[in-house]
Formats: sequence, structure tokens, C-alpha cells
Amino acid sequence: MSAVVIDSGLVHYEAFGRGRPVLFLHGWLGSWRYWMPTMEAISDKYRTYALDLWGFGDSDKSKPRYNIQDYVKLINSFSENMGIREAPIVGHALGATIALEYTARHPDRVQKVMAVSLPLTADSISRRLIEFSSNSMLSKVFWWRQIAHKEVQKEASKTAEGVVSTSIRSAAQVDVQSRLELIAQSEALLLAVYGEKDDMIDPAPARDLNGSWQNIRPIGLAESKHFPMLDEAAKFNRLLQDFLDADDLYALSLKEEWRRRTR
Repeated sequence: MSAVVIDSGLVHYEAFGRGRPVLFLHGWLGSWRYWMPTMEAISDKYRTYALDLWGFGDSDKSKPRYNIQDYVKLINSFSENMGIREAPIVGHALGATIALEYTARHPDRVQKVMAVSLPLTADSISRRLIEFSSNSMLSKVFWWRQIAHKEVQKEASKTAEGVVSTSIRSAAQVDVQSRLELIAQSEALLLAVYGEKDDMIDPAPARDLNGSWQNIRPIGLAESKHFPMLDEAAKFNRLLQDFLDADDLYALSLKEEWRRRTR
């Protein structure tokens, strides 16, 4: 286990591979751990980093610093500590919102963003996510049964009280449209990846992004729910590799042969 002290709190992280850095940010359910298969898949060409956000996994839970701005500061401090400069960020759900805000605030520090299951509107976030933060053990048991992936299920039990509901409220206040417009005016590329069957974040608003801006594009994975990096790992990993190599978002396409070649 690797850790660094930031703002007097311990931040757990893991890093694999060699090469150019790529930073992974997890979402409201789980921790860094569900990124591990994706990190390993690209570790032959990239130095991959993933951390547990405040209140999640094995990072500090001593005080409530669960707003989007708290997390943006965390990512900035972590990147400086690790010597990460101009690195692509891959964020999921909460992590996608943080990546969006971070990129809008620091466009000179981010080359590319893959925003997975990004909540584009406050209404697109399922209220069932807030139920997970209930103190009721029955509620948590119900949630654990709904999570199909052991990588997520195991780590979800470590989530601090109040972190999910607080961060959801904070994410709902982010003006996503204005952040997208700022990114559209920059040189960064943003790929919005979503699961067509996602029952946690409504994918409909993401579909509407198609063609809005040259450097922002949505791509949906047909058989994925909330965790496309696990639901359709082969396709997701190949898409990520192609995205990291791409200069033109609209040259990317989902190819059926990805599944065969990456088995």
C-alpha cells in the first residue's frame, strides 16, 4: 500500500507501469480498486495512478472534506506531489465531475479527459445513490446485493458516513454546461463514455453532446450499466488506449473486433 500525506490527512494511492502518467478517479461506489484491471491493461505504455478520494477506501475520514472543491484541491496537491504534469485524467461518476471541474480550472495541466458516467444534470443522478449513505444496515445490504462486481462491493463498505450524500449535493451544484464550454474553448479533448444501461446516472443527456463541440464527444457502450470499465472491460480498455493515442475524437469508433482481439 502506498500513501502520501496531504492537508494533514493520509491519502492512499497505487501506481503501476512505466511511461507517460495517467490519473484515475473513482466514483461514488467503491474505491481505486475497481480501476486496477484497466490500469494493468495500459501499464505497458503508461504510468498509471489511482487514489482513494477523501472519505473513500483507505484515505482519511477524520473530517468532512467532501465537496467538489475539496476534491479538486486534493487532485491538484496529489498531482504536484507525484510530479504529474499535463496528464490525461480518467474519472468515473463523482470522479468524472471532479475531472471536469479540475480541467476547467487548470486547462494547462490536463491534455485529455475520459469522463465515464458523467452526471450532466442534477436530475441525472439517481436518488438511490443517496440511500447508500443511510445508517441502515438493511439499506447497505440491499446495495451490496445490487453491485455485481466484487471489486466494488468489497470497498463500498469502507465509505465514510455522509460522504456520498454530501458529494452528490455538491456535484449537483456544478454548472456542467459552463464547464464544458470552457473546455470546448481549450485544447483539451473530452470523451464522455457512458453505459447505455446505466441505472445510476441517466445516459440520455450524454447522448445529446454528440456534435456539439469538436473536442468533446460522447460514446456509449451498449451492454454496460454503471461500470463500463468492468461490464465491458475489453471494449473499454481498447477505447481508452485509442483515446490516449488519438488527436481527433471523431476518428474513434467502437469496433466489434476489439472483443475478439483483447480476449
